[in-house]
Amino acid sequence: MARTTPQEPRPSAGVEGDHPLYRRIASELLGELRDGTIPPGERLPGERQLAEHFGVSRETVRQALEVLRRDGLVSTDRRGSHAVLPVSPVEPPSALAFPVGSGSPGDLDRATITWETPPPGHAEALGLAPRRPTLVHRYESAAADGNGRRTAVSSFSAVALAEVEELARYRYRADGTASAQLRRAYDWMRQAGLTLHHRDSITPLPDTPSVRVTRLVHDQYARPLEITDLVVDARQDALVYEFTVPAAG
Repeated sequence: MARTTPQEPRPSAGVEGDHPLYRRIASELLGELRDGTIPPGERLPGERQLAEHFGVSRETVRQALEVLRRDGLVSTDRRGSHAVLPVSPVEPPSALAFPVGSGSPGDLDRATITWETPPPGHAEALGLAPRRPTLVHRYESAAADGNGRRTAVSSFSAVALAEVEELARYRYRADGTASAQLRRAYDWMRQAGLTLHHRDSITPLPDTPSVRVTRLVHDQYARPLEITDLVVDARQDALVYEFTVPAAG
């Protein structure tokens, strides 16, 4: 059968550091299976779709799938490939939704993620060097009738990317095009052993019916993890409140 993409030599080409590229793709795919991006038991996307998703050739995807098959994490039959991860108890999600001010069920929303230099105020709050890129998440939401529009920009610190594996994996697909719903971001942080301390500042914007909500998240060591600026249609007096969510377990 003719290949639609050039074959990559095994394993000398497509090597990052000391590891073949297909092993990195296998690790990322396994992460998506574990965090529920691809639900256990559900058929995986085809090789072409996976190749486009990870930005590699179909041959690299085949090698990555073979690694997961050898480890008993993926099975393949006439209907395609399926995740066969062991079932583990599901921890109840925290009451905190990401990003702050995310819409209600039934709202129309869109979320993307990029690897770029964050807004100046975000870089300072997160302790990032000037012009240092990081994960930047953008979120838009509105009710079905177009009312209640919310726009949020969130940036993650180097600490968050180092400590939280699920967030770090987005580094390789942060191109600003694919949907990137990170609703469980705070749960991932807690599962990584981080206690979350939030400080939310709510301030009216002058001459508009909107307010700005700025959320800054630290861990138990006072290290910044994430900052979000949300603009939402509302009328409120300025308000600052703080609360803490303990680490999982």
